[in-house]
Amino acid sequence: MGLLPSLNLFGAPSEADKRATEVRSGAVAPSRAERARCWEARDAYFACLDASGIVDAVKDDKKAAAACGAESGRFEKDCAAQWVTYFKKWRVQDIQKKARLKELEAQGAIIWDALRLGVGLGRV
Repeated sequence: MGLLPSLNLFGAPSEADKRATEVRSGAVAPSRAERARCWEARDAYFACLDASGIVDAVKDDKKAAAACGAESGRFEKDCAAQWVTYFKKWRVQDIQKKARLKELEAQGAIIWDALRLGVGLGRV
């Protein structure tokens, strides 16, 4: 089941549909299973974008919708709305970071594993 409500036989949303709507809107936190379903949908959507050569699904929204409409629908259905926005922006930044690190390595820079893996260095 996705996170968008559907009407049952009598026209009223079920409890599961109400919960899905609350998760989608951010009114309640998703369960472990709901998060896993969201991440699965995100990964499938990003794989489709990669296969289509699309980096920024926000900027190239029409191209992304044409190439990955089904995956996008599932992603937006199975994830909280704020998560969808966050993941799309994070993807662009992650691709740019990896490209920049590759560029720096080609110039002879030594890249710390923490930077390559995206791990915060924190304070000691």
